Amino acid sequence: MSSWIILVDSLRDFDNAATPHKLITAKDYLARPQLFQGTRPQIINLSRSYAYQSRGYYSSLLAEARGHRVMPSVETMVDLGSRALYVQSLPDFDDSLHKALAASEDKTVPTRLLIMFGRVADRRFDRLARLVFDWYRSPILEVSVEINGRAQVKKLSTLSVTRLTPEELRFFNEALHQHTRREWKSKKARAVPRYSFATLYDPKEALPPSDLSTLKHWARIAEKLGVEVEPITRRDIGRLAEFDALFIRETTSIDNHTYRFARRAWQEGMPVIDDPVSMIRCTNKIYLYELMTGNGIRVPPTVIVAGLPDLQRAIDTLGFPMVMKIPDSSFSRGVRKVDNAAELDALAKEWLEDSDLLLAQAYMPTHFDWRVGVLGGKPLFVVQYLMAKKHWQIVKHQADGSAIEGGFKSMSLGEAPPAVIDIGLRAAQLIGSGLYGVDIKETADGFFVVEVNDNPNIEHGVEDASEKDQVWVELTRWFVDRLEN
Repeated sequence: MSSWIILVDSLRDFDNAATPHKLITAKDYLARPQLFQGTRPQIINLSRSYAYQSRGYYSSLLAEARGHRVMPSVETMVDLGSRALYVQSLPDFDDSLHKALAASEDKTVPTRLLIMFGRVADRRFDRLARLVFDWYRSPILEVSVEINGRAQVKKLSTLSVTRLTPEELRFFNEALHQHTRREWKSKKARAVPRYSFATLYDPKEALPPSDLSTLKHWARIAEKLGVEVEPITRRDIGRLAEFDALFIRETTSIDNHTYRFARRAWQEGMPVIDDPVSMIRCTNKIYLYELMTGNGIRVPPTVIVAGLPDLQRAIDTLGFPMVMKIPDSSFSRGVRKVDNAAELDALAKEWLEDSDLLLAQAYMPTHFDWRVGVLGGKPLFVVQYLMAKKHWQIVKHQADGSAIEGGFKSMSLGEAPPAVIDIGLRAAQLIGSGLYGVDIKETADGFFVVEVNDNPNIEHGVEDASEKDQVWVELTRWFVDRLEN
């Protein structure tokens, strides 16, 4: 049985005599990884703050990197940090709240509920407490309720143990004891005779990762493997639990519904592409730059711009022309080439209004970009994307909102240069074991990773042109293997 470790900002924050488990500070946990070398402790993070880049945030982030099971996870912290990320769960909570009130003789509505490890002092709301904890596994969750015609859950937030009253603290200690007396178990996999996969897509998206005809092609192949594929849209989040797996075929972002779908599927124990961890890691180009360079993978020469004073350093390091990027842009949007200091200064002033950091990268003109598709740590396809006509990118966005794309050249895995596949695999494996598209520049100086995409294009007749239906067979098996194992 693995041990339980409780993290606090200060040893005064929680009475060690109230629990048999080891109490250490988050600072010691972060600074002394050797304390738990060779073990897999279960971490309860009671830091005072879970805000992005706080000590509490980094404790959970590094716990996951060290292979420790931790509560709350970074994904839960992100979800609870913005109402936009947890709003999709509120209808379920409201329904449970109304059912609890209807079943009780006591119709009084609390304005505040404290849920501690899935337990609540007001036993009328036991089911609601378990439901909230199932969605967002955090030691203490504060649920704010308001009456606007009828009772509604208005807000979810975490709460520091240091802010509990003596009575609330006694209940917390009891809930902690009940929670840690049993093993931390994953949800049981559902045994079903036939698998049904949901594919999230947007029929109105101009440049989807896979169009509807491609999804229908996959459905025909998957059917032969005993799998049903059904397209769903953002309105179907309430139906997600009806399926066994989720494949997201919309452009992903951690601040829209695609991330909420991924998180919901993850919480249901469903195999999902793209998983929320990969979304977080791939969305930001600065993170990718740090990850790649820190692991010895070559990327275009880069300068991180944190303000206008950094522009001269970018000029001195990269020269002109150079490429400017917004960290979380996609499909070549938020990527511009500048040819002189005046253009650079004007663009930086504009973009720094919305983003605290920008990337300046060396301009590396090529006739095409390599794309290596990687699934489960193995190569899936290789394709060359040609630059759009009279343009330096593979996609040229027009002023009217339309886009011009260059051509492509697909090749079999056996035909592709081994060095391209090798650098693609090494880059993707740093992200996870899902589906990734690694963009690579080939120059006289060698190969450079430009980007790792968490939801790469797979269009029938393009990315699968050489490997044919094997691309879709491997994709289907990836999901099935995870369901059966």
